[in-house]
Amino acid sequence: MIAELLKELAGGRGIEDFMVDLVAEGLDPSRRVEVYMRLSEDYLRSAEELYARGDLAQAGEKYWGAVTALLNAIAESRGWEHHSRRDYDEVVERLYKEINDKSILVDFSMAERLHANFYHNFMSRENFEAHREAVLELIGKLREF
Repeated sequence: MIAELLKELAGGRGIEDFMVDLVAEGLDPSRRVEVYMRLSEDYLRSAEELYARGDLAQAGEKYWGAVTALLNAIAESRGWEHHSRRDYDEVVERLYKEINDKSILVDFSMAERLHANFYHNFMSRENFEAHREAVLELIGKLREF
């Protein structure tokens, strides 16, 4: 029953992300940014381990988590909303306008496809690897913010 309630309250987001947001609410903004940065590193480490084992669907979801945790950190540091899927799109759009680099839009779309692959498992290994490369590039750019 608790899991069902958490899933309902998460509103389509992952339960782990929802719980991190709940805990982070009680922290000051700079501490929240630190939590999101550490969460991104944890997701990335897990993604790489899953990728190495060949679990592409799970790895893709962890790469997505690494990206969204960084978007949360950036948005938090700038006072922007970041608690919904739509908010992530808006954060990426703002960052694109700031640096005028179209690859941030393309790479974010590639991250979204990895997220979709988690639910539908439609990617070949070659397709996954192309998306993974784009996401690693995106993670590098997001870290610069």
